[in-house]
Amino acid sequence: MTPWTLLDTAHVPGQHGAGSALRLYQRGTEFSIKAGNCELMNSRVHGSEDALAELGCARIAGCAQPRVLIGGLGMGYTLAAALHHLGADAEVVVAELVPAVVLWNRGPLAHLAGQPLDDARVTVRELDVGEVMRANSEAFDAILLDVDNGPEGLTRKANDWLYGLDGLDAAYAALRPGGVLAVWSAGAEPVFTQRLCKIGFSVEETRVRAHGGKQGARHTIWLAVRSV
Repeated sequence: MTPWTLLDTAHVPGQHGAGSALRLYQRGTEFSIKAGNCELMNSRVHGSEDALAELGCARIAGCAQPRVLIGGLGMGYTLAAALHHLGADAEVVVAELVPAVVLWNRGPLAHLAGQPLDDARVTVRELDVGEVMRANSEAFDAILLDVDNGPEGLTRKANDWLYGLDGLDAAYAALRPGGVLAVWSAGAEPVFTQRLCKIGFSVEETRVRAHGGKQGARHTIWLAVRSV
């Protein structure tokens, strides 16, 4: 079997110890991003990332000049899927905390999702998505969150805030009335559903295939709609 080759290592701002670095690997045409011993994403498995964008954008299909915030660039699959489902009048803001991830998406990973960062509708902010949400009141029709491993994060303790009541309250405030918060997670988390409801969202939980087909692992996507 072809061995993995380490292409680059990037420090996660504000993080120390295990999981404080992201490592980009390549094996043939396959790419992987890991933190510690955990694989965060793989270029062969992105069906649920595509579904995050498809489901979230479907909820705002009737919006004129929709504005979408994506938290976490990953390998660009969620961004590419969002652009596919949005019209020419849309604006997409990508918040990515790790600058190297943006560079990887402009370099060795660019071809995977069809170079979505080159789309004129896209603006990249090298910031924590929480900062972007707090700085923008009623600014987005949809927020797509694919940060860490979901509500039960693995790589960054600060992500606990994002998925806690304060972070969800910030997301609610950053959405326009009727806007949708779509959240990706590797697994189910009933307590998270309760938190979303407590903030005031109307919540729908969906299980989707990681590979996008009919077999394989399932991931969870929450669709949380702000009241009008």
